[in-house]
This record gives sequence, structure tokens and C-alpha cells, in this order.
Amino acid sequence: MDVWNRLKAIKTWGDLKSRVLSAILLIVLVVLLTIVGGFPFRILCAAIGVIVFDEWSRMTRSSRRAGPIHLFAKRCLYLTLLFFVFGFNGLALVVLGAGMAFIAFVDRFERRAYWTLAGLFYSALASLPLGFLRSDDWTGLVAIGYVAIVVWASDIFAYFTGRSVGGPKLMPSVSPNKTISGALGGLVAGVAFAALYLSIFAPGFSFGLVLLASGLSVLGQAGDLFESWLKRRFGVKDSGRMIPGHGGVMDRIDALIFAVAAAFLVGAANGDFVHPAQGLLPN
Repeated sequence: MDVWNRLKAIKTWGDLKSRVLSAILLIVLVVLLTIVGGFPFRILCAAIGVIVFDEWSRMTRSSRRAGPIHLFAKRCLYLTLLFFVFGFNGLALVVLGAGMAFIAFVDRFERRAYWTLAGLFYSALASLPLGFLRSDDWTGLVAIGYVAIVVWASDIFAYFTGRSVGGPKLMPSVSPNKTISGALGGLVAGVAFAALYLSIFAPGFSFGLVLLASGLSVLGQAGDLFESWLKRRFGVKDSGRMIPGHGGVMDRIDALIFAVAAAFLVGAANGDFVHPAQGLLPN
């Protein structure tokens, strides 16, 4: 029995090492590419879109149901991301919109491709707003950091607050471990860390950005719940196995997807489509 326990401990340590090493390497790579921006970062965003579509397709098994339409959706996504990588953002959105409209029209009677259509949209949502918001200037980098700090602080403090305080469950049918206290703790932490971050990197920020941080925190937690619902709906534990010990890419960015998209839309509405970060943060 003692030997068996030692073997289990060795295996657990090996799993922990793989989780830690993969997390460190992934964080370093992503941070470096985000700082560099430009073409390398758009390549990263495109890779995220491709991987998310693949993971979505595997989870929902949409390729079996949609047949040739699924192949069309994949090619539409690839063409969209190709235009995006080379800076043709408007053309990328036109291709994406036209492709989604075509799929919806062709499938309007059979309704066999709705998961494929949703996957195309979700994959584009995971990649394009991220690249649009980053753009190629310092403001874009600060904007990405702002969204990331809100989402990550919310995620971390929601976990620890929920474990410490407990209480009623948030959505037990979707995610049995999440609590209302955890969600509130994450919300408070997201806003607090956003205010601290902005005071350092964007002095003179308005109260509206602090208020927006609360919305981004809620959206980040909603994104996490959405993927939890999706995995429960199709009976899978992780979205994939690309990151050793951490599951798939969707598992790691689910909270960021909706938050980044919302930040992009706010910035584009206040500024312009080409430089949305300048419409989001004070110059």
C-alpha cells in the first residue's frame, strides 16, 4: 500500500509539473506576442480562431450533422482570417457576414447546420475583436491589458470567494460549483483591479471605464458559464487536449471572448473601427 501511495504521488507530481510548465510557456508566448502586436499578434488571433472552430466542431459533433456546409463554414473562416491577418478588416467582416448569411439561407428548411453556424460565429468572435482592439499602438496594448485584468481578477477572486464564503449556487444546473457569493466577489475584484490598472496605465480615466469594468466582469463570467453549459450539453469534460493539464484553448479563453468583443464594440462606437482602443481609453 505504501508503494502504491508513492506511485500515486509521483503521478500527481508529474501531472502538476506538466500543468505548470505548459501554463508558464503559454503565458510567456501570449504575453510576448501581445506586446509585439502587429502581424505576429494577428497570426496568434487567427490561430485561436482556427483552434476554437475545431474544438467547437469536436464538442458539438457539428461536422457529422452539417456535412458539406461544415466544410464551407471552415473555408469561410479561413478566408476571413486570411484577410484579417493581412489587415483587410472590412473585407474580412464582409466575407464572414456573407458566409453566415449563405449558410442560414441554405439551411433554412433542414436546420442541420445551426451548430456549425454558431461555431463559425463563436470562432470569429474569439479571434477578430481581439485583433481589432489590440491594433498596432500603445493604446491598443493598454486596452487589451484592461480587459484581461478585469476578466482574470474576476475569475480568480470568484473562485476563492466562492470557496471561502459559499452560499447559494449561481446556476447549479450549468456549473454546480459556482456560487452567487463567488460571482459578487469576482465582480468587486474585477472593478477594483481595473481601477488600479487604469490609474497606472491610463491616468485621467473616467468613471465610465470603471462602470464598464463591471459589465466586462459580468460578461466574462457569463462566457465561462456559457462554455460550461455547452460542455454539459454535449457531455464533455474539456473542449480539447491542446494544453497539457489545462484542456483546450476554449477552456482558457471562454471568459475573455464576450468581454473583449464588448470592449471592442464600445471603443468602435466612441471612436472608429480602425482604432477602437482610442475610443475606449483616454488619450
